[in-house]
Amino acid sequence: MVDLAPFAVMNVVGLLAFAVAGSLKAADAGLDVFGVAVLGVVTALGGGTTRDILVDRVPASLATTGDMSVALVGVGLAIVLIHMMQGRVRDHPAFLTSDAIGLAAFTATGALVGVEAGVSPFGVVILGTITGVGGGSIADILIGRVPVVLRDDFYATPAVVGGLAFLAAQWVAAPTGIPSGLCAAIVFLVRMAALRYEWRLPRV
Repeated sequence: MVDLAPFAVMNVVGLLAFAVAGSLKAADAGLDVFGVAVLGVVTALGGGTTRDILVDRVPASLATTGDMSVALVGVGLAIVLIHMMQGRVRDHPAFLTSDAIGLAAFTATGALVGVEAGVSPFGVVILGTITGVGGGSIADILIGRVPVVLRDDFYATPAVVGGLAFLAAQWVAAPTGIPSGLCAAIVFLVRMAALRYEWRLPRV
C-alpha cells in the first residue's frame, strides 16, 4: 500500500493550485462569478476524478466533501487575486505559477495512485499525466478552447518526465515520500523552464 501522507499533501497542494489557475482562466475568458467558481472546481477535480475512474474506484471528490472544500477555498483565493491584478490574467505570474504547481502536485498524486492500484510502469506515468493535465483540459473545452496539452505548449511533457523520475526513485527503493517529492519538483522545474525559455514541441 502507498503511504497516504505524501498523497494527502500533494493532493491539497494540487487542489488549491488548480482551483486558483482554473478560476483565473475563467476570469480571463470573461465568465461571471458562477462561471469562475465552476471552472475553478472543474480544473481542481477533473484530473483526479478521471484518474479514479480509470482505476475503478469512487472518485475522491464524490466520496467526501474534503476535496470540494479545498477547491472552493482555492476559488476564493483566486477571486481575491483577480481583483488585485492588472491586465491580462493568463499572462500573469500568479496564473502561470499556480498552474505549474498544480501540474506538479497532481502528477505526483496520479503516480502514487497508479502504484497503489498495481498498474504497470507505463500505467503509472499515464495516470500521473492524466491527473496533471485532465482538469485543465476539461476547463479549456468548457470555454471553447483547444486544450493546451494538444497545442504546441510544452505542458504534458513535464508530467511524463516527472512520472519517469517517480519510477526511477521507486526502482532504487528511495525512502517514503522521496519519489512523489522528486516527481513534483521535476515537473515544476521543467514546466517553469519551458515558460522561461519558450520551449515548444515541433509541429508535424
